[in-house]
Parts: sequence; C-alpha cells; structure tokens
Amino acid sequence: MNHNRNNQPFSIHFLLSISASKIRTPLNLHILLPHRFVQILTIGFIPEFQITNEAMADSATAPPPPSPNHIVPPILAPPLPTKPAFTFPRRPPIRVTSEFDSDSSVFFHKISCKFHEKLAKLKFSFQNHTNGDIVEPQVSFISKHLSIHYDVEDQNALLKASLEVGPRLQLRAVHDVKAQQGELLMVANLAEPGYALELSSMVPSVGMPRATLKFPLGKVSVEERAEEELRPTLSINGILKGQILNGVYTAQFMDEDLKLRYACKDDEMSFIPSISLPSNALSFAFKRRFGPSDKLSYLYNFDSNFWSAVYKHTYGKDLKFKAGYDSEVRLGWASLWVGDEVGKAKTAPMKMKVQLMLQVPQDDIKSSALMFRVKKRWDI
Repeated sequence: MNHNRNNQPFSIHFLLSISASKIRTPLNLHILLPHRFVQILTIGFIPEFQITNEAMADSATAPPPPSPNHIVPPILAPPLPTKPAFTFPRRPPIRVTSEFDSDSSVFFHKISCKFHEKLAKLKFSFQNHTNGDIVEPQVSFISKHLSIHYDVEDQNALLKASLEVGPRLQLRAVHDVKAQQGELLMVANLAEPGYALELSSMVPSVGMPRATLKFPLGKVSVEERAEEELRPTLSINGILKGQILNGVYTAQFMDEDLKLRYACKDDEMSFIPSISLPSNALSFAFKRRFGPSDKLSYLYNFDSNFWSAVYKHTYGKDLKFKAGYDSEVRLGWASLWVGDEVGKAKTAPMKMKVQLMLQVPQDDIKSSALMFRVKKRWDI
C-alpha cells in the first residue's frame, strides 16, 4: 500500500448480478480522497439483487428522495375553541295547540313548554269565542310529584301531590283551596303481582275511608254512605272478569244493580249480549269485520226497541270514514277523519287533525248540518 500527498481518484468496483437476465454489470464509483488517506482502496464486493419487472416500473416512476438538507415544517394542531365567558341558557321548546269546533263556535288554545330536562311542564290554556272574548284561562304547573292548576277567573287552585314511601307504598293527595276540601289516597302493592289495596278518605272526613282491593280478575270496593235520617250503610261495588269457552264474561255490580255481559270474539265476528238486573234490560251488540279496512257494528235494545248501526272504513292509518244511524234520536250521520281519531295531533300528518261530519235528521232533512273540527299543533 503506497501513500501519496496528491489527491487522486480511486474506483470502487461493484458487480451487480441481475438474476432475471443473468447479466453481470460492473458499477464504478469514483471518490476523491485527500492525500493523507490511502491512495488505492480495493473492495471486492459482489452483491446479489433480484429485480422484477414490477420493481423496475416502480423505480422508474418513483420520485427522487428528498434532500437531507430539506426541513419538513411541523404539523401544528388546530387551536382549541375558546369558551365565552357567559352563555345564555337555551330556550325550552314551546308547543302551541289550537282547536276549533264549528258546533260550539269556540276556539280552544293551549301553550306548554317543558324545562329542566323535561322534569316539569308549564301550561297555559284558554278558550275564546268568535267575538274575541277569552274565557276559562288556566295556568298549570305539572311535575312528577306536584301539580298546581290555577283558575284565573275563579281565583282558585287545585293541588295534586304524590309521594313514594317505598317500592310498594304510594301516597296521593288532592286539595281544592277555595272549597277547603280534598282527598287522601294510599296505594299499597301486595307481594303477589296484580294485587293492590287502596284506602281513600275525604278531607274533612265524613265517615270511614273507602277500601278497594284490586286483583287480576277485577276489583271490589267497600265504602260507607250516609243517608238522611238513616244510619250509615255499607255499599259494595265491584267488577269481576273471567273467561268461559271462547269468550269473556263481566259482572259489574253497583249498589242494587247488577249488569252481566258476555263477549264472544274471533278475528272476523263479535257477539256481545248483556242484561241488567233487576230491570231485566236485555241488549246485544254484533260486530262483523269484512277485511282489514271494513267493519260493521250493530246494537239493539230489547226493552226500548232502539237500535243503532255504524259502518267504518279506513284508508291507511290517517284517513277514516264512518257512517251510521241512531233510531233513538232519529238521526243519520257521516264523518271523515284526517289523522288518527283517538291519537294526538303530533302523530298526524302536518301535526293537524280534521273531522268533517254531516248530520241528517230523519224528521227534517232540510235542517241537515255540516260541522267540522280542526286541531293543529306548532312546535316553536
């Protein structure tokens, strides 16, 4: 190995073996070294590479590597949003419901809103006639355990409260401020499901509390009734239900009256006879369903020979047509409901329910009347 003070280039020979084409290609690398280093440096190095067509295509199109002197700017995180020093509370949603009945020519309005995460509701309702007079304004505060209903015209308040003493005991109270009267109620759920005992008493008390026992087949109530110039007597009222064959019987007794009813039903037909004792008033109801959209109902009273019939046809969920006749008042009628008849306005299309009714008296057809009822709700 010889040293030389002059700078001379030297070569490093690499032998590249390409297995795909079996070609050995020498690679020459010239490096200029200072004079104080070795003049000639020999490296025997033959690397083996396998180059495929795919790799060659990638290397041909790949961009050149970045310069080592290039500095990549750091990625800065977006600034966090600053919270305002003071925020106004969000306004609770307000619901406005208006209803008009052409028969009485009276508007009924109700404005309500829920607040404190729907824990309570504030409601204001009133009626007004077509001449603009406002009548029966009422303000109500309704929550789970306390409700206050205030009548502005009478300047009276009705208070209702409930308290859960335990998992099986609940206390309820109703008080009329102006009349100074109320009612106390205690409900105790027994160990068996479907059984409950209720004790209620008027305030101020006028006798023994009324006791009601509820069970899966009905309920029985016992209360004391005071009559003039007579001793107080016990009155027993109740309802009993049970199943016989393919029907359900119901026995309802109140004071000295007893009403027996039996309902036999299937998917297409219902037959419901009933009798009242001791008056022996007998009646029966017949219902026939002709399909999922058509139904006919008929009721006949044997003691008075009065009867009534109603035909109903539904067009989907929100459209219903009904027509009927009542022999007791000698009146024929037909009505069209837009929106669920028994549902609320919020479930109807456009949150609006409309009823059109035509009444035709049998004795005076010229006095027929067309009436309508509209109920609309707005969410503000």
